[in-house]
Amino acid sequence: MTTGRKCVPESVETTRLTITWSKEADHALRSFLGVQGMKKGDLSKFIEEAVRWRIFHQTVGEAREAFADVSPDELQKLIDEAVEDVRAKRYRQRAERP
Repeated sequence: MTTGRKCVPESVETTRLTITWSKEADHALRSFLGVQGMKKGDLSKFIEEAVRWRIFHQTVGEAREAFADVSPDELQKLIDEAVEDVRAKRYRQRAERP
């Protein structure tokens, strides 16, 4: 799972985070990472990926809840229209470039 690259590309601004959690959770995560062949520096990468997945999961859940009363056909129509609008906008932007 390690790639030999830094956890975060140099062009991305980073911040430090101090967390407080149980020794049990810390040991479990470090043991898991060790079994996966990950090194100490991979802890940040793992946590960042976990946070991104959690945010994505919650966003999907909220979208599902918001559109729960919309029929699948109507939802597909809304998605198709949104995709078409974005593609048309990008096409116009590309056409306007010198």
